[in-house]
Amino acid sequence: MSDPTVLHVKGRVLAGPDDIRDELWVVGGRISYERPAGARDVRTVEGWALPGLVDAHCHVGLGTHGPVPEDVAEKQALTDREAGTLLLRDAGSPSDTRWTDDREDLPKIIRAGRHIARTRRYIRDFAHEIEPEDLVAYVAQEARRGDGWVKLVGDWIDRGTGDLSACWPRDAVEAAIAEAHRLGARVTAHCFAEDSLRDLVEAGIDCVEHATGLTEDTVPLFAEHGVAIVPTLVNIATFPRLADGGEAKFPQWSAHMRRLYERRYDTVRAAYDAGIPVYVGTDAGGSLAHGLVAGEVAELVRAGIPPVEALSATTWGARRWLGRPGLDEGAPADLVVYEGDPRADVRVLADPRRVVLNGRIVS
Repeated sequence: MSDPTVLHVKGRVLAGPDDIRDELWVVGGRISYERPAGARDVRTVEGWALPGLVDAHCHVGLGTHGPVPEDVAEKQALTDREAGTLLLRDAGSPSDTRWTDDREDLPKIIRAGRHIARTRRYIRDFAHEIEPEDLVAYVAQEARRGDGWVKLVGDWIDRGTGDLSACWPRDAVEAAIAEAHRLGARVTAHCFAEDSLRDLVEAGIDCVEHATGLTEDTVPLFAEHGVAIVPTLVNIATFPRLADGGEAKFPQWSAHMRRLYERRYDTVRAAYDAGIPVYVGTDAGGSLAHGLVAGEVAELVRAGIPPVEALSATTWGARRWLGRPGLDEGAPADLVVYEGDPRADVRVLADPRRVVLNGRIVS
């Protein structure tokens, strides 16, 4: 239940990049910009307020070796909440996390169902592993299970060639994406390398995760089709370690991963400069810790994205892209309050003063 206490948030309320208010009220768990008449039990919070942060690529319920128990998934979600991340797009998980929807103290999750990968072409126990003739059926299944998203594994290491390569033939992804769209779902794909991107974009994909393989040939294609990217730079930072671990067995793959890592900032900046929508995601879950959104925003700024645009990629813009409200009149009161202005220094995001979820101060 929402907290009966009225909250008064005052200071600077960043309802949008150009929409700055002096205060807001939280009544019955929802936002109001009108002072409630006769309010007696009022608690005041002061500072710089933002909509609850968005991690547009994470995995609640997923661990290094596959699905994890509910108590571990709960800790993952609570770690995100403590970091001010109150809206998660779960980009593939073998765990059923629907139970979190009944918990008003946990972040809201938008699910993409379970990853769909080619047989023996992804991390064991993470995905449905299938062949192209079954792709449409599995996409339809996960579109019905998810919250308006489906996740494909677009490329992975091919043990025959010893390097990254596309997982799906063009006709298979065209049919699968068309089926997802018919069912009202958007499609995203894990892609590290270059060679799967053109087919996926021309087949109608909506988003690409990581997108380290973008080149001067495919950047304009993404921009023309309005395909978003979620770079997950805090995850790309692990590429050198991965390359070191696989060098003896797959030297070609190892060298490729290092090249993708070395040009990561140039890739993201080129995408942004071309007008490709860029959103914040961490790839938390699996082997990466939760609660890293502040670090990912800082990485986007390091890549050359202006601070306000990097903030939008985890607040106003990200919520609009995912179809969820921000600090709108009557919206659920999911917000984070900081001591300083995050537009002046995005590192402020690493230290929330207060976290408010569904109208309750939870941190």
